[in-house]
Amino acid sequence: MKWLNNLKAKWNIQSNFQLVIIFIVFGITGTLSVEVRDPILDFIGLKKEVMNPWIFIPLKLLLIYPVYQILILIIGTIFGQFKFFWEFEKKMLSKMGFSRFFN
Repeated sequence: MKWLNNLKAKWNIQSNFQLVIIFIVFGITGTLSVEVRDPILDFIGLKKEVMNPWIFIPLKLLLIYPVYQILILIIGTIFGQFKFFWEFEKKMLSKMGFSRFFN
């Protein structure tokens, strides 16, 4: 259980309950982002049957990333953890070079 305590310290979390809620949000968001990806691709008009797999598969992977980022904030807010996930997003996006948008 040392890894849980290390994780709580790293994320500045005080309770095990909050940690469980955060894990639940990560799980729901991951599953939901995969589930909504194909309907979004259909809505955009990108069909697996008419595209080369070498183009279609990377597009699916690229699409899932922004969908996940939006969903994690929505699901996190529903579970009362917006502040944690907003800080998490800012840290992740700043590591990707988007820090100028959050200063």
